[in-house]
Parts: sequence; structure tokens; C-alpha cells
Amino acid sequence: MSAFIDTAFDPANIERARAGDEAALAAIYRAFEIPVRTLTRRLVTPRFAAEDVAQDVFVDVITRLYQYEGRGSFAGWIRSIAVSRCLMHLRSPWHRGQRWLAGATRSIDELHQDWRAERRPAAAADRATAIDLERALARLGDVARAVVWLHDVEGYTHAEIGALFGASASFSKSQLARAHARLRDLLHVAGDGTSCIPVSSAP
Repeated sequence: MSAFIDTAFDPANIERARAGDEAALAAIYRAFEIPVRTLTRRLVTPRFAAEDVAQDVFVDVITRLYQYEGRGSFAGWIRSIAVSRCLMHLRSPWHRGQRWLAGATRSIDELHQDWRAERRPAAAADRATAIDLERALARLGDVARAVVWLHDVEGYTHAEIGALFGASASFSKSQLARAHARLRDLLHVAGDGTSCIPVSSAP
């Protein structure tokens, strides 16, 4: 479930933030830091690029507060900015170069973290499944991963996803079907032959 769904925010803080109140601006950041970072981390790789995109989202939110007219939830408005920023990054001609650079300069600390995660006994079955699923998602292509997250977690319809990519609902449906099949294959391997939890395929 999207972390944005349950994120409420006091409308009075929005007005104060528009006036430049630093405490109100900080409150916006604190309230939406986790949802924004979660979304950018799932749609954008590598990690440092996702962090950059998250910062760009908050810059957009602060500079565009005057555009929010109160129609719909404030959380939904911020989510739309975050999704737009993520897709802008994925379309960027620099994106492939960034991904190659991240792979070439991956820190020793990150390698150690992965090694510890692989060696550490699972505290519970759901924890192991979550790790496997996150790694499987990371192995999908950029578009496929975005479609899976937007549809299965953020709750976007196929028509909405198609529009975001300048395509049709059929584009989203075919991307999702192929991504689900790929995830099942990856999770099957990660589970050493055990059946994986079916990925949602709701319309």
C-alpha cells in the first residue's frame, strides 16, 4: 500500500508554508519525507540518483505551493509531483550513464551490507520474502518496475499509467503482465524452487 494514502496534513500549515514560515515548511518535509523517498527509491536506481530526485521533489513542492488549490488531498498532489519527477529522470539521456557509474563505483560498505543481509538468518518468513521481492524489483527494467509500483502499490489505473508514458492503457497492461511473469521467475529462483506469493494482477 502506498505510504501516501494515510498521510494527512493540516491545511493551516500549507498557508503558513506559502507565506515562508520555516516551521511549516519543515513540517511538510517531515510529513512526506518517507513517502517521497520510498517512491523515488522504487522507481529510480541507483540509490544516489533516487536521493537526488527526492530532493528535487521537495524543491518543486516548496516552489509550487501556490499551485495547490485544495482540490483533492495534499498528499495526492505531492505524489503526482514525485511521480512526474521520477519519470522525468527515467527519460533523461543521462540516466543510463548514471546507472553504469553507480555500478562501477559501488562502495565497499554497500557490498558489505548486501553480504550481511545474505548471511543473516531470517527473523521471519515475511522479512526474507520482502528482501527477495525488493531484489527482484531492482532487476526489472526501468519502465516495467515503474508500472508495477504505480499499479500494484500506488493504485494508478492502466489508463493513468499509459497517459504518464504517453501511451495507451494496453501499454500498461502488457508491461505489467510481462513484469509479473518476470517477478515470478525471479522469486522462484530466490526461493530455491518453492512457489512464490502471486503478484497482484488486479485491473
